[in-house]
Amino acid sequence: MSATRPSPGDFLPYAATYINLIPEGSGPLMALREQPQEIHAAFGTLSETQAEKPYAAGKWTLKEMLLHQIDSERIFAYRALRFARGDSQNLPGFEQDDYVANSNANARSLASLLAEYDATRAATLALFESFTEEQLNRRGTANGGPATVRALLYMVSGHERHHLHIFRERYQPIL
Repeated sequence: MSATRPSPGDFLPYAATYINLIPEGSGPLMALREQPQEIHAAFGTLSETQAEKPYAAGKWTLKEMLLHQIDSERIFAYRALRFARGDSQNLPGFEQDDYVANSNANARSLASLLAEYDATRAATLALFESFTEEQLNRRGTANGGPATVRALLYMVSGHERHHLHIFRERYQPIL
């Protein structure tokens, strides 16, 4: 699979934030393979109390942020599956804050969240590794705008990179 970047028009403008976090010449699949080590290094040494602390009032806890990453990855992968299989109907968006509020993340153990993360990532990798170049170029509509399977691949890995930056910049200083 090539590391051809998605083009403008292959995604909604907000997605550029995530897509641009994958360096030129670096494949998003490689990022997907490497990120679990980063996640486990970041989250694996935290206590349950640390993982339940937001960096500021009204912000998510680390458990909530991790489950948000899992939920988002599942949704992006689902969209990619639909589009790769030729389904181009408009798929609705989701309200991330509602998902987090209803996630019950803080009542779960960090170990259970990391296990769910690992299972989700394994499924995501298997899915994206199965796509041909033709399937990566297929497009559909999600959240009222265009999305190619390739763009969704970049979004999954870039979205996680975005949250790893937030972890380092905002959470690590208070831990």
